Amino acid sequence: MGSSNAGVSDDSTTISDEVGGTTHDTDIDVVDSSRFQEGERVLAFHSQQLYEAKIQKAEFQMREWRYFVHYLGWNKNWDEWVGIDRLMKLTEENIQKQQELKKKQDTDKSSKGGRGSQMKTKGSTGGRGRKRKSDVPHKDKYAPPPEKLVNIQIPPQLKKQLIDDCEFVNHLGKLVKLPRSPNVDEILKKYHDYRLKKDGVISDSVGEILSGLQCYFDKALPAMLLYKNEREQYQESIRDDAAPSSIYGAEHLLRLFVKLPEILFYASIEDETLTELRQKLQDFLRFLQKNQSAFFLSMYHSAEGFDVADKKQDN
Repeated sequence: MGSSNAGVSDDSTTISDEVGGTTHDTDIDVVDSSRFQEGERVLAFHSQQLYEAKIQKAEFQMREWRYFVHYLGWNKNWDEWVGIDRLMKLTEENIQKQQELKKKQDTDKSSKGGRGSQMKTKGSTGGRGRKRKSDVPHKDKYAPPPEKLVNIQIPPQLKKQLIDDCEFVNHLGKLVKLPRSPNVDEILKKYHDYRLKKDGVISDSVGEILSGLQCYFDKALPAMLLYKNEREQYQESIRDDAAPSSIYGAEHLLRLFVKLPEILFYASIEDETLTELRQKLQDFLRFLQKNQSAFFLSMYHSAEGFDVADKKQDN
């Protein structure tokens, strides 16, 4: 499973998984009742598989019902908000669909010469089910187990920012208007100045972390920080060898923090250094939160508007 977050998806999958779905026309009676209730056990789609989950919260957001689910048998780090299109009632008929979907995926993998899925979903045997493997099956069976990852706590306000970001891009078809101001380079510089003013000096470790964040961002953006429908904009915006950190802003920088635990796992950093790094990354997130209104957009613009603007410039 992919995170959360952050966002954003994987292409975010990147950060939060790319949540399929469409926006709904205004429908008055949809506000009155929700198809699923808090505390209800359901089947939830996640990257072409069905997993047994429990609805923790149900809220009416952006003209549609949204549900915060916990995947049973998984670490709570995988908890996420999903749309109604990702959920199914926990019935015998749907459990059968879950089994068929699992069988089909295993068959497809076998036909390609790959190993079968390393995970058994709850509900696939009708009983309590086997314990799932500690890898991340929907992306890479060799991905690090969640308990081995550095725990970077994204503040609640920024988690909400990630959710809104996903809604704008994946559900409403909006895009972040580029180039952003402030961009990632400028935000990192502002944090540098903030620490300098507060501490009177910039430690070598802070400078290295800021340089590392810039480097990680530039490399990670095209690989794992873009949603599918943002890729065309990326191709149009990154020209003349421009660095993504000079074009994109806080919205995509925050998505990086969802992916950082996995990135840092492969960096083979010593535990003592990793502890110090985590503390400084948490401080940077608090800085982002403190300046949320200045760094983040409150509204995105339409993808159609982006296309028209590009054509005018080309002409």
